[in-house]
Amino acid sequence: MLKPLLIEIGVEELPAVPLLKEMQNIEKKYADILEKYSLLSEFEFYYTPRRLVMWHREFKIRQDDSIEEFFGAPLAVAYKNGEPTKAAEGFARKCGVTLEELSTADKGGKEVLYYKKDVAGKASSELLPEIIESWIKSLDFGKSMRWGSLNESFIRPIRWINVLLDDAVVPMHMYGVDTSKTTRIHRIASFNSVAITGAKDYFETLKKGGVTLFQQERDAKIVADIRAIEKENDVNVEIDEELFGEVVAITENPTALLGSFDEAFLRLPPEVIITSMKEHQRYFPVFKEGKLVNKFVVVSNALTDDFSEVVSGNERVLRPRLADGLFFYDNDLKNGLSTKGLEKVAFFKGLGTVADKIVREEKIANALYSIYKPDEKLEDLNRAITLAKADLMSEMVYEFTELQGLMGYYYAKEAGENNAVALAIKEQYLPEGEESELPSTPLSAIVAMSIKIDTLLGLFSVNEIPTGSRDPFALRRAVNGIIRIVNEYNFEFDIVSTMKELANNYETIDLVKLENFILERIRRYYKVNPSIIEAVLASGERELLALGRKIEALNSLVTSEGFDEVSSTFKRVANITKDIDLAGDLSVDENLFEEDAEKTLYKQYKEVSAKTYENYEEELDALLGLKPELDAFFENVMVNTEDEKVKNNRKALVASIYKSILNIADIKEVSI
Repeated sequence: MLKPLLIEIGVEELPAVPLLKEMQNIEKKYADILEKYSLLSEFEFYYTPRRLVMWHREFKIRQDDSIEEFFGAPLAVAYKNGEPTKAAEGFARKCGVTLEELSTADKGGKEVLYYKKDVAGKASSELLPEIIESWIKSLDFGKSMRWGSLNESFIRPIRWINVLLDDAVVPMHMYGVDTSKTTRIHRIASFNSVAITGAKDYFETLKKGGVTLFQQERDAKIVADIRAIEKENDVNVEIDEELFGEVVAITENPTALLGSFDEAFLRLPPEVIITSMKEHQRYFPVFKEGKLVNKFVVVSNALTDDFSEVVSGNERVLRPRLADGLFFYDNDLKNGLSTKGLEKVAFFKGLGTVADKIVREEKIANALYSIYKPDEKLEDLNRAITLAKADLMSEMVYEFTELQGLMGYYYAKEAGENNAVALAIKEQYLPEGEESELPSTPLSAIVAMSIKIDTLLGLFSVNEIPTGSRDPFALRRAVNGIIRIVNEYNFEFDIVSTMKELANNYETIDLVKLENFILERIRRYYKVNPSIIEAVLASGERELLALGRKIEALNSLVTSEGFDEVSSTFKRVANITKDIDLAGDLSVDENLFEEDAEKTLYKQYKEVSAKTYENYEEELDALLGLKPELDAFFENVMVNTEDEKVKNNRKALVASIYKSILNIADIKEVSI
């Protein structure tokens, strides 16, 4: 029989960020526990800042009856000379029966001891307390807290628990709270518990009490309010997804409102105003014709018909924040963009100060400049590197660390630095993730690469190598960034030879470990069949740009129709040449050809190898296009003939073809 089930865990206000981080796991963890108890059914999960709710429209009132089977030792082990052994007696005890009640069954071709018993399903009301407590304790919000005299901890104190199965309370005690047929409505409506008669009444009570339980409805309400504000005021509101999620999570009765601030604050860089509003106040910035205006959108949780005090209160709160920002900004402009003081700021133990890091970065940047020869001036590159960390000494970055680099850009512009230098300072940390923008100029790209390479080489030189999930200096992200920049700007970068040259400015570095670390990032960076990456790496290629292009070329061919047939032919080629030194003499003597098939194969191979190809895919396609000639060769030509010269000549022909393919990838490593 199926009945509705409502579970409400009432808490003090949940912090939005930890809640949203665990959100993707909450339903899965609950479903896994239900499955463990054989009570899995469809459910819906709702949340507000004061409650976690599970709602089943239909829930089993008891588990299904089941059959439990036990298999014991083989009869030859269970009985000796007709007498039961300890194995048989132990099995009977495990099953809770006498030896006479055991039977036998066939398992794996052997007759073994066997026992089967019927297990009656338990009532759901008996199991729900265990299920709910297991679910709550499985949730991981990062930090948790204790309250009162309890030993248990949770993200916030649990204040009420409401578990209704077919509108009847399921008794349970958890975290010092007993279940009751009550809930809480919006704080402004009432601070007291509100009695309910059942699930239907629960939903109606919350709605009347100013609580929008369904997060999708809160989401839609905020969007609708913002769109109305935009239309009425002819503006655009920038909706940051993360901030929007937080706002939905911290409100029970959301209303988006338009506020304003003194126009004089617009003298600040827009990012300062936006950061101050988002980080400290959870406000959305407002734009008109692409420019930030002196307005903001706040989402109120108030239960009122008059929001004037809410708006004015938020305007009062924002003003000192912006005033502080303006004070920092003016002070920084007065002090100028300077690296003075960075010689006292430690970078990492064994790697000196930030000033020392700048010196190392400049050496790397100059080396890369000589390789890539961009159109920009070398003096601009050196100036950008020199000033890149200067804003770390500014008051603004001390207050808003996330603005480092960006504030350096504004201060550099104000100080009269040219645009190339200022832009490189702004983009020095790009890309910051998979979806992040890339540096917009070759000069900016070299600056960004130099910073990442120094951090990588520096940390490896002091053996501070990421292990497991630990990567405090984001070295994995640094490698991904280098790969993205290389591919964007067609920069050739050999992770062995170039890194070896750049590593001369550091203490001893295990370059093999460094190479393996970068190769591991390459394996994760390209979203293709892993064997494709291994095939390209097996070719010995270690230049990042070529690596990427070869991986893409091979992937295109491997995923095309009919590659499995091509693969079998060329794996045969690889097997025939496995004992041949490909670095040795592979010259082919046409005078030693005896069969038409080998003559045809050699002619076609010479034509293919003599051509110039625009890309690796075209070249690989041409080489793999030798499949018909190779198939004819294998069918009509005896490679291991008795004539040693003829045999070696034939092997040299096959090996030459394999070596040409191996310049791109070791085809035998590909598995489909």
